[in-house]
Amino acid sequence: MNVKVLRNVLEANDQLATRIRNQLAAKKIAAINLISGPGAGKTSLLEKTIPALKHHYRIGVLEGDIATTRDADRIAKLGVPVVQLLTGGACHLEAPLVQRGLGELDLDALDLLFIENVGNIACPAEFDLGEKAKVGILSVTEGHDKPAKYPLLFHEISALVLNKMDLLPHTDFDFDQFLRDFRKLNADAPVFRVSCRTGQGIEEWTHWLEHVADGEIRVEPHTHTPSPDGLRRASDHHDLDAVVQPHQHPHRQHHTEVTRG
Repeated sequence: MNVKVLRNVLEANDQLATRIRNQLAAKKIAAINLISGPGAGKTSLLEKTIPALKHHYRIGVLEGDIATTRDADRIAKLGVPVVQLLTGGACHLEAPLVQRGLGELDLDALDLLFIENVGNIACPAEFDLGEKAKVGILSVTEGHDKPAKYPLLFHEISALVLNKMDLLPHTDFDFDQFLRDFRKLNADAPVFRVSCRTGQGIEEWTHWLEHVADGEIRVEPHTHTPSPDGLRRASDHHDLDAVVQPHQHPHRQHHTEVTRG
């Protein structure tokens, strides 16, 4: 009985996520689902990313948390529309809550949508939200063993931001071991070595986002086929099939500057 319930929940979520994805695609909105453990730096990354992009893209944010509006309050200071999504205890966002959040945004006024998921590197990977791409964020202070211990997330993501690189000398993080474990799960996703405190790697990360938003790099969301036991299984690797030279961005010409009070 529990297996049947789980299958029904996942299938209903995926059906709604597909409708969300089609809705966003019709509006030409690129949605990025940010997933990390608590404290890895999702909100800090947005605080660096949004100012770098908002003069070329119209940006919105769906801010997922179990409680409080503290992260949404931080994002609102950046002058972009933000909707707080409170799960009331759930450890991840699901498509119905995202759909309600979209109803509070003017989708005709957006090009790029960030969905900041609840701080957790296990449960959020199971739930499709209709995003164009999942992005994982891992801080070096969390340890290099996370891909081996939480394989689904690292298999599913289209890019990985390795954050808090400024603290690397003060940790035992083994980058080579981390990369070996990660590449066993995901051969294609770029790894951006970033420090939100110093600004290291932010330019490379935002360039990748520009390419994705402009369709210069194609990322295919995973489709999930329930196994006979009713549990979700990851299917295919994301396809990053475009090779784009750095700093070649047509949006520099065709996007207008966006300002918000």
